[in-house]
Amino acid sequence: MLIAHSPDADDIFMYYAIKFGWVGMKDVSFDNIALDIETLNEATLKGKYDIAAISFALYPHVREEYAPLRTAVSFGEGYGPKLIKPKGAKLKKNFKVALSGKYTTNAMLFRIAYPHARITYMNFLDIEEAVKSGKVDAGVLIHESILTYADELEVEREIWDVWQELSGGGLPLPLGGMAIRRSLPLNKAIEYEKTLTKAVDVARGHKDRLSKMLIERDLVRVDAPTLDKYLELYANDDSISLSELQYKAIDKLYELGFRHGFYDTLVKIEDYLIPTQYESLRNS
Repeated sequence: MLIAHSPDADDIFMYYAIKFGWVGMKDVSFDNIALDIETLNEATLKGKYDIAAISFALYPHVREEYAPLRTAVSFGEGYGPKLIKPKGAKLKKNFKVALSGKYTTNAMLFRIAYPHARITYMNFLDIEEAVKSGKVDAGVLIHESILTYADELEVEREIWDVWQELSGGGLPLPLGGMAIRRSLPLNKAIEYEKTLTKAVDVARGHKDRLSKMLIERDLVRVDAPTLDKYLELYANDDSISLSELQYKAIDKLYELGFRHGFYDTLVKIEDYLIPTQYESLRNS
């Protein structure tokens, strides 16, 4: 079974309990591929992978073909992507901005908040340099770059603050999760979700050991202190399994997207989950 995820540290961390053999599934061999998040979003639109990391904002577009997993989720709580610019720069109403992809959560929220901005999409790894070089006036940083951007740049606005204003406050910011193909046998899909949930749980329980192994093998792009800080942001105990508050946050995101014309229908995330009750019914 191939699992597609992004190359950022939280996805690597949440998957590698499987890669290192700490968690497994009988008669199933797991492999992985790391691709930038918008590449994964577009691949999921085309139905390329059975299990893939996606932006939460993408999910309503693939709801008929994929189910959201309850695990390996990343939310912001008082933090998130950052709109950055050169220090001292004044942004015009129609400033040119680099975003990490059309279907990312930060892009949807940005487009709602800044309808007059001129948008260009690029790989998230190239955004900081595009701002520094003047190719764009500003850019939205994601993943580890929110902690490591250059001193000559400054934050114009936090996407967390955009989210608070648009959502009314009181909810974490839904950023990314995992999706699984609906055409897989249901009993297998349930087992895949359980295995991935256990992997995230085990990773959290052995955070220090796993983090050390990832750094020693050059599997992450940051040093040990930055990795530790980053994992507490995006691969924390709230990443193991979706909570009621997180469900509410995702539904609010989809309500905003529907209201602003990004979706053709109003989606409630819990309506599309894998029906785990099938397992008990099957064994009754």
